[in-house]
Amino acid sequence: MRIGELLQRHGTTFSFEFFPPRKHEEVEAMVGRARELARLRPSFVSVTYGAGGSTRDRTRDLVVRLHKQVGLNTAAHLTCVGHSRQELIDLLDFYRQQGIRNIVALRGDAADPSGFVAHEGGFRHAWQLVELIRTRFADDFGVAVAGYPEGHPETPNKLLDLEHLKRKVDAGADVIITQLFFENRDFYDFRERCELAGITVPIVAGIMPVLSWKGIQRMAGLCGSRIPARLLSRLQRAGDDEIAVSQIGVDWAVQQCRDLLEHQARGIHFYTLNRSTATIEIYRRLGANDSEALKTLVGS
Repeated sequence: MRIGELLQRHGTTFSFEFFPPRKHEEVEAMVGRARELARLRPSFVSVTYGAGGSTRDRTRDLVVRLHKQVGLNTAAHLTCVGHSRQELIDLLDFYRQQGIRNIVALRGDAADPSGFVAHEGGFRHAWQLVELIRTRFADDFGVAVAGYPEGHPETPNKLLDLEHLKRKVDAGADVIITQLFFENRDFYDFRERCELAGITVPIVAGIMPVLSWKGIQRMAGLCGSRIPARLLSRLQRAGDDEIAVSQIGVDWAVQQCRDLLEHQARGIHFYTLNRSTATIEIYRRLGANDSEALKTLVGS
């Protein structure tokens, strides 16, 4: 089912993001964790592209496998990096033939440290990819695009950042999935600013539970997300105790999700880092796989 239809049918969506393992021998373990998470009946899952399009083939294969073998409604990440227009069309046509109905359309991370360089015959902006999907494939795909509650790291001007986002939506995006954030006030402010800018598609909140101190420093650095002082002080007190750090991360994520649901977030997208334990624990504590408990939580 396409993502726009999912959001119309379900008041709140829950979804997971995976990334293709670097080593072939790690794939089976990752698929096993996906099977565990499939028991939670997510609305959809997505599979990322590596920096510079480095996981193109692995992303493609994993998307199809999760869709056909695990039975998950799987969205394929697709980026402008390293692709000509025709290559993008060919890949989209492949996904259509395989029954994939959702695409996360992204510009992608620059392969060159000096900055993003468009592939010859390709695109420089995500809105161009969205436009291609809509003009070439009409409504065959549901399309999600990325939003940045704290602003895109490459666009300090927040008003200009919203203009870029609106252009993606105007090109035909069905939904916005945000980058990870740790302070809900940033999400609520972003949602209000989108409304003021005339962006009316649903906005799904991206949540990443802290599982390790080094890991969250790296991820926050990549996407520009800030770690609130309240969370930072707890993590510093935990020090090198990985179990304590993980528990703090799960506790924080549960509090974030409860608050987001109470404030009518249209969906929550978990950046799982290919792990299942933390997400399952968050689900259990939210009652997200208990329809009656969830109705009470979201006030519906």
